[in-house]
Amino acid sequence: MAVKIRMKRIGAKNAPVFRIVVADGRSPRDGKFIEEIGTYHPRQKGDNVKVDLERVKYWMSQGAQPSDTVASFIKKASKAAVAV
Repeated sequence: MAVKIRMKRIGAKNAPVFRIVVADGRSPRDGKFIEEIGTYHPRQKGDNVKVDLERVKYWMSQGAQPSDTVASFIKKASKAAVAV
């Protein structure tokens, strides 16, 4: 089973909101997932990404592969955590 860290869309029409989830690679984008580890609000200014870095580290140690977009969010959140 290939585990992916990716986004799941939950927002209304023209008001997107995404959850960052850990899911089986075979499940659909908005389908079943294993765990929710963050959120992304693209229309919000400033701090619009929240990610639980401890859970990300755990899942990546278990072999989960982040999508390109989620990988950039993780990198951004890691830099922000080090700066604080």
